[in-house]
Amino acid sequence: MGNYDNLMLIDLNNNMHVKLKKFDPAVDKRILVVLSGIMWSGVGIMLCNHAIKWLFHPPVQKGAWFCLAGIMLALMIHHFGFVKLVDQNIVRILAKEGKVCIFGFQPWKSYLMIAFMIGMGTALRHSLLPRQYLAVVYIAMGGAMLLSSIRYYRTFIKLVSNKS
Repeated sequence: MGNYDNLMLIDLNNNMHVKLKKFDPAVDKRILVVLSGIMWSGVGIMLCNHAIKWLFHPPVQKGAWFCLAGIMLALMIHHFGFVKLVDQNIVRILAKEGKVCIFGFQPWKSYLMIAFMIGMGTALRHSLLPRQYLAVVYIAMGGAMLLSSIRYYRTFIKLVSNKS
């Protein structure tokens, strides 16, 4: 291949990159932070909603105790696990320059963990395990996600108020 061919190949690659760049779903970091909070809140609400239905429609004997157990676990998961994860995500998002890909609220390797957790949740939901015990797990994870989403919202509010 001659020099001219190499230049053509580089030009084609640059043109392709420019054309693909306009389809890049990039957003401002502030938007990415609030979208992260919305995502965490949405999943947390969904999980808690499943659990509440299982415990109280129809009522399960001692459903309040199962609910309380889930809340206690949610506090521990939030404090000992999710706070660190959310803080790492926020630091990573804020460290990026310019606009950020909308899917960048989690590191790419975390998407494998998310897929695994969705699969496990689906398997548990369709298992023969008693719903009141699943409700504890769902409240624990959902509650922890809801609590942790507050950190995203706080960061968003700080970013917006500093920008004004």
